[in-house]
Formats: sequence, structure tokens, C-alpha cells
Amino acid sequence: MTEYGTELLKRQLIELAKNPIDLVSVGLTDESNVYDWEILIMGPDGTLYEGGFFKARLVFPKDFPNKPPTMTFQSEMWHPNIYENGEVCISILHDPGEDPHNLHETAEERWRPILGVEQILMSVISMLSDPNDESPANLDAAIQWRNDRAGFKKKVRQCVRKSQEDC
Repeated sequence: MTEYGTELLKRQLIELAKNPIDLVSVGLTDESNVYDWEILIMGPDGTLYEGGFFKARLVFPKDFPNKPPTMTFQSEMWHPNIYENGEVCISILHDPGEDPHNLHETAEERWRPILGVEQILMSVISMLSDPNDESPANLDAAIQWRNDRAGFKKKVRQCVRKSQEDC
């Protein structure tokens, strides 16, 4: 854990407390550890996730900001870009640089040390509004998104109801 990374995270947490992002609440899971955040995302209006209260954790590596954090939903989620274990799979959370095994994203779309928590959270909200089924983390959700939209909507509504009960 670098002193720079620690100070950067403290500043970002203070900034998000002063100027919160719509639909998002942030805090620390443990006040003594600025590298482990708890997140609450409210499902964006006009999306299948509308009305949901989705809990997640954002865990930062020791070499932050050179490496991206990992975001994992604790709430049950059904989405093409969220692994079954809740881990979010979007470009901004992938290690910096080119990936020869993933031609769908460029280095500019991946993590860069100039990015921060606000950009991550905005990307996750965008992901909920507009799933990317070209490079899915959850293949079953992606197939259902493409081929059985009614079934997909039903499963997401179940997740929304569960998230409401859990809050």
C-alpha cells in the first residue's frame, strides 16, 4: 500500500461524500482500511434494474492507482457483464495496456492511473443501462439477453425484488 494510493483514495472518498454521484452511496467497510469500500447502487431509472438497491464492494490493490480495483456485487445480479460470483467485468477494471487475447477492447478503454472511483461507478451504472453481450462474463445471461428478453427481464426483476428485501 503506497502512501500516494492511500491519500488518493482518502481524497476521492471525501470528494464523493461532498459531491455524490446520483444513484450511488459509498463508504468504507472498515474505517481503518481505505482500500476496501462498500457501495450501494440504486438501479437506474428506465432500466430493468430500476428500483433495486444493489450492494457491492470495491477492493483496491496495494499498488493502486497503477492497477485497477476489483468490484464485486454482494447482491444477487443477473447481467451479461457480471460473473456468477458477482465480480464486474468491464474494460475500465481490466489491467492497463493491450491484451492480445481480447481484441474487443483497446488500451484506452482499460484501466489507467488517471482514472478514479467516480469513473468506475459511472461505468458500472452505464453497464446496467446497456449490457455488452459481445464479451460476456456470464454467458448464460448474455444468451438469455439476446434470445429470450422476456425471460431475462423476469430474472432481473427477481434480483431487484430480492435487493429490496435485503435492504
